[in-house]
Order: sequence, then C-alpha cells, then structure tokens
Amino acid sequence: MATYLDNRQRAELAHAARHWLWRSELPTWLLIVAVYASWFGVAVNANRIGLPLACVLLTLATTWFLSLQHELLHGHPTRLPWLNALLGAAPLGIWLPYGIYRRSHLEHHAADLTHPDGDPESYFLFAGDWHAAGPLVRRLYAARNTLTGRVLLQPAFAIASIGADAVDRVRHGNWEDVPTWIAHLLALGVLLVWLDTSCGMPAWLVLAGVGYPALSLAAIRSFHEHRVDPPFGARSVINDAGWAWRLLFLNNNYHLVHHDLPAVPWFALAWVYRRRAGDYLARTDGFLVRGYREWIFRYALRAVAPVAHPVYHAPAERPRDAGGHHERT
Repeated sequence: MATYLDNRQRAELAHAARHWLWRSELPTWLLIVAVYASWFGVAVNANRIGLPLACVLLTLATTWFLSLQHELLHGHPTRLPWLNALLGAAPLGIWLPYGIYRRSHLEHHAADLTHPDGDPESYFLFAGDWHAAGPLVRRLYAARNTLTGRVLLQPAFAIASIGADAVDRVRHGNWEDVPTWIAHLLALGVLLVWLDTSCGMPAWLVLAGVGYPALSLAAIRSFHEHRVDPPFGARSVINDAGWAWRLLFLNNNYHLVHHDLPAVPWFALAWVYRRRAGDYLARTDGFLVRGYREWIFRYALRAVAPVAHPVYHAPAERPRDAGGHHERT
C-alpha cells in the first residue's frame, strides 16, 4: 500500500525515530515480558484461581499474544527477522505457526485490499462463488458478516481455512511449510501436556475454552477494518477505541495509520494519528468508528457488508501475483 507523507510529516517521523524510546523499542521489550509473564502466570496458578476465571484470563493473554505476533512480524522490536520469529514462535496462539502467519499477513499489506483472492484477509467472496453456493453456506457467510456471527463463527472459518490451505499446499507438491507445521505441532503438544499435567487444564479445555475464544476476541478488532472503496486511504478504518482495547490490540485500531506506516511501532501509532488526525480523517473519507461499542450497537445482528464483492465477480480476475488464501486470525 502506498505511504502518504508530506515533507513535514517525514521530518516529524524522522525526529521521533531518533528518540531513545523509539530506537530502543523499550515498550515492546517490556510488552514481550508482560505477555509471556501474564500467560504463564495465569496457567501456573489456574487451579488456585479456578478454571473458569483462568480460561477468561488466558483468553485475554492469548489475544494479547496474537497482537504481539503482529508487532513482531512487522519488524519490532529488532530488525532481525530470525530473532523476532524466535520471540513469537511459541504456540500460545495455538492454531497457526508464526512463520505462516507472517507470510500471509505481509501478503495482505501488499494486496489489493478486500480482493477475495489476492487479499488473504478479505471477508468477501467472488460474486460468482456467492451465487453458486448452497443455501446453508450462504446463510453461514451472511451470518459471519454480523458482529455476533463474526465472534461465534469466524474462529471455525479460520481454523478450517488454515487446515485446508496446509493440506492443499502439500497436495499440490508444495512442502515448504511442512517443517514449520511439524515444529509448531510438536511444541503445541508439549505445551498441552504441560498444561494438563502441571496446571490441571486438559487439552480440550485449552482448545475450546482459550484458543477458540481468543480468535473470537481478535475477530472483534478485525470486524470492519477494511471496506470496498476505490481510494486506498478510504479502505482502512480509524477506530478511536478506549485505552483497554488499544492495549489489547496494540493500537492496531488506528488501522489506516498502521497500513500507511507499517514500520511505526505500536506505542507510537496513537501519537502519529493525533498529530495528523484531520489529515487522516479526510483521507479515509469519514471511515471513523468511535470505539468498538459502536460496532456492537450497529452490527450485532445486522450485516456490515454484503458477502459478494461488488467489484470482483469471478476468480478469473485473480491478480497474477496472488498467493494462497488464509482466513485472518
């Protein structure tokens, strides 16, 4: 996606990037410690605090970990991809290895946003596929475009898509991801055994009571991040959410700013937005949400958009460089 900077903003960002806090990425290092400490702190004390509360707290910690992985893949806190991968490779997010998530998400940043095939994080279908689908499939996809449906159904869509994509790649002779999957599943197996034997949390409870709800919570953030609109700047939302949501999602609610400047660290996104709020709101053509409650009130049971993409009608219009398709997590 193109970056829109005038000379004044370039100077502001260059000056800010020289500050010791930005250069050291101290907030991100502290975040890494906090995420892992909170996750394992809750797990170790699961029996003391009770399994229901432990599941709730671990769901929050797992969602926070998913947000951390997003920060790591964008080059924070270091410029060494292997080190960032090491920091984010723990299977706490359960469903998707870090390396595959990194590849898919970076494809999203380079994509024609919302394209059903070219954008790995699109919630749209080709119009032809939508019209050819059976009644049950159409109902499920339509329900997923409500906020309630996104929370309840999107994790199942995501898990099914991740598994189908992995199998499809191998079936077509692409074994590139197999070592990554083997390492992830082995590490996940060790984690689940430890949680069961040492923390009193059986695998089924972790998968159903932590892993699935964490994807549901993450789906609230991504519910309407992008819309179909010709100007790129008008496709990504500005969600002026409260501090708790901003901390959980690491300011990714300022989504236009993030797409505009993906190299800006999470702790600086709100500052960048506040400095140029008028410019960003003008560019996004009013695509502003005043907190996640607005989505809850407006779209709890009402679809936010049609499932059929209004511009791309058939897979024949697939971009030449389109890669594999992953449901967003």
